[in-house]
Amino acid sequence: MTGQALGPPELAALEAARGGDGEAFAKLTAPLRRELHVHCYRMLGTLHDADDALQDTMLRAWRGLPTYQPHRPLRAWLYRIATNVCLTALRVRSRDRTELLADDHAESLETGALRLDPYPDQLLEGPERSAEIREDVELAFLVALQVLPPRQRAVLLLRDVLDVGVGEVAELLDTSVGAVNSALQRARATCSAERRAGRVSRHHAPGPTDVEAALVRRFVTAWRAADPAELARLLVEDAILTMPPEPSRIVGRDAVIAFLLTVPDADHPGHFQTDPTRANGQPALLLRRFTADGQADLPYAVLVFSMADDVIASITRFGTPGLLERLPLFVPSHA
Repeated sequence: MTGQALGPPELAALEAARGGDGEAFAKLTAPLRRELHVHCYRMLGTLHDADDALQDTMLRAWRGLPTYQPHRPLRAWLYRIATNVCLTALRVRSRDRTELLADDHAESLETGALRLDPYPDQLLEGPERSAEIREDVELAFLVALQVLPPRQRAVLLLRDVLDVGVGEVAELLDTSVGAVNSALQRARATCSAERRAGRVSRHHAPGPTDVEAALVRRFVTAWRAADPAELARLLVEDAILTMPPEPSRIVGRDAVIAFLLTVPDADHPGHFQTDPTRANGQPALLLRRFTADGQADLPYAVLVFSMADDVIASITRFGTPGLLERLPLFVPSHA
């Protein structure tokens, strides 16, 4: 994994942290926290789980400082901890899911419910990110990761996203190079097939941000006006609308339009403040309800759009209670 051994300022901070200086530890790890949070999000799929995993990673790193060897990159050491924290979380999640599936009332899990949140673009900005947000946070990719077994998920992210050498991945996961290569081959095949299927979100073909923003504005205008002809011009024929974690899936332009135009009166788009925003490197809308005094202060949902050839290929609606608490992260700077 790329990264450098600690220089004199970092070594001084490390020694202070080993002596119990929490501020020195925070300063030492601060440059890596954002990208570690994104890594945990890719592994686990939700903001809340990523928060918990990052907190656990930092706690384990703090306790493990005596074992850290300063001649090795701090970034690699922290990624090792974070990856294993996420693998543990996924094992617990799998165990809990198995217990729920023993309950006759847990049928929704069997039908494909996903633990998935959108990720606000403002958390992706920073010096460690390239100017172009890559496909490694695109919704279609995140959905595909969800179907992979935990270790395959980790191998794919470490090799194809973080460009960690195969030998280092094997060491990190306490396995062999052959096992890593085998897991990677299976993970790539499964992930590719899932992304092509686009069962929850279509692949997003990024265009100029001004073009994407204009398309979202046209969508809002047509939705508010209940204009089926204009909505039809904005959607591909095989468009889909999904609402994770619910497994329901509306397929086809006509079916999506019918759904958009038959939203109950209380949820009509005219009752929302619609703010353009971005999530997962894709155009999005933040929906907020108006209060009795006319203030748009009640969070409701985030719609994330996948686009291709200047039309909308899929709309993914997120509005779970846990996410609603985090909706301020999606509020545009002008709102």
